[in-house]
Amino acid sequence: MKQATLSALALAIGLATAADAQPVEVPATPPRSVTVTGEGHVRAAPEMARVRLGVSETAETARAALDAMNAAMGRVLDRLSEAGIAPENVQTGQLSLDRDYARMRDGQSEPEGFVATTLVELRVTDLDSLGTVLDAAVGEGANRLEGIEFMLADRAAAHDDARRAAVVDAQARARLYAEAAGVELGEVLSLSETRADFGPRPMMEMRMAADGGVPIAQGEVEVSAGVSMVYAID
Repeated sequence: MKQATLSALALAIGLATAADAQPVEVPATPPRSVTVTGEGHVRAAPEMARVRLGVSETAETARAALDAMNAAMGRVLDRLSEAGIAPENVQTGQLSLDRDYARMRDGQSEPEGFVATTLVELRVTDLDSLGTVLDAAVGEGANRLEGIEFMLADRAAAHDDARRAAVVDAQARARLYAEAAGVELGEVLSLSETRADFGPRPMMEMRMAADGGVPIAQGEVEVSAGVSMVYAID
């Protein structure tokens, strides 16, 4: 009698456990896919340049150094205007006045005199005149040249062209990989931009300006873009 009671109890517990059990969900198999990257590059001749140049003057007193700098920069700006640089294309980028640590009194740490420096940023839209502009600035007292950056007038349009080229490159890679693997490409699951670069390529040729000005380097501006694409595999 006792054994029959235990069997009935075990049967009841088993039925209750079965009733409370939930169906086990089997994780869905992720869709098969292939991920590729693409790069696009657009090269074009520069259309304008950004130039940083300036004047640095030293003197025994701060007032004298500042006055000498102002006078020299005034002559430089006047000459730049004569060379065809419009006022809206000139902007002061830096102005400083400090002790002249290049001159030390008797080898001691105390500097002697002062140095005043001002830098301006020019936007030169006529690259044929760039050598003349630099030569004119130096001739009137500019003694600091911080760099020249060549640019495109419409970088956004070039960037869009580079994006299109990057997508075409990624599509070609995806087709190549699918063919090599013996599979068929499906729809695009995702598309994202990975990078975008603007920058001048190394200058390959030098020529002297027609009027004997500063030598100008001929080169190209390169705009790059990158994309990542994920394709489903049918």
